[in-house]
Amino acid sequence: MSTTLSISLSVNGEEITRLVEPRETLADFLRRDLQLTGTHTGCEMGVCGACLVLLDGRPVHACLTFAVQASGAAVETVEGLTESAAIADLQRAFHERNALQCGFCTPGMLVTAHGLLARETLPSRAEIRDALSGNYCRCTGYEAIVDAIETVARRRAAGEVSAAFLEEPA
Repeated sequence: MSTTLSISLSVNGEEITRLVEPRETLADFLRRDLQLTGTHTGCEMGVCGACLVLLDGRPVHACLTFAVQASGAAVETVEGLTESAAIADLQRAFHERNALQCGFCTPGMLVTAHGLLARETLPSRAEIRDALSGNYCRCTGYEAIVDAIETVARRRAAGEVSAAFLEEPA
């Protein structure tokens, strides 16, 4: 027996109403129902951070959050943050500092960095590392990622504004 529940929420600024299974995770809802595939499902235990999204402005693991729990809330995914250029400077710094690897965990890293810099204007490297402790990258070390986030924090503190990041052609 399957029962569905109606949920209404804002996703990347768009008001959405859908029927969902009570046990459907927010990650699955975003990926399957809304085709927002920047939210990845990795460990599905809240350890790797590949599924991080903002729920009412706070980073949450979408793999551990049921879609029904997001009803009435505002969800922002990496796609929405990219479209609004909210993370343009972070994306540029990740590119400049070679902090991008395979890209599987990068959306979660960007959401974490965005959430950190929204709370803390000039975090220390230790605070950046602490914020990233919920993100797991199997490709590389974290030094370049910490460098990129620190660079953006300093640029923002100096009043620099970055235009939307467009990937350079190969």
